[in-house]
Amino acid sequence: MPVRLRMAMHGRRHNRIFHLVAINQRTRRDAKPMELLGIYDPALKLGDTHKTVKWSVDRIKYWLGVGALPSKSVVKLLECGGVLPPDSKYHPKVMGPKIGTETTKDSASSSTSSSGTPSATP
Repeated sequence: MPVRLRMAMHGRRHNRIFHLVAINQRTRRDAKPMELLGIYDPALKLGDTHKTVKWSVDRIKYWLGVGALPSKSVVKLLECGGVLPPDSKYHPKVMGPKIGTETTKDSASSSTSSSGTPSATP
């Protein structure tokens, strides 16, 4: 069962909070998670100067240690919080492009002839 660390959205419109959860990657966004790892409240309350993040660093490191893959937004949040280093192996630039998004010249050139026009073979 592949496990992901991702955000689950809760709260009313224009007043959202996000739960950082460990969840099976094949389930829907707001499904029941295996474990709640943290809460991120991006809204600033009156008098606050910082956004609120509450999380269990030990449990996040445990899930990363057993092979859970964090989503891009979770990687950004963990890097800002100092849980992951900026050049971690989970960073999107280090992981490389997704499979199937690359285009090769061989597939594009196989449908055209040497003159650059599509060939019609009888």
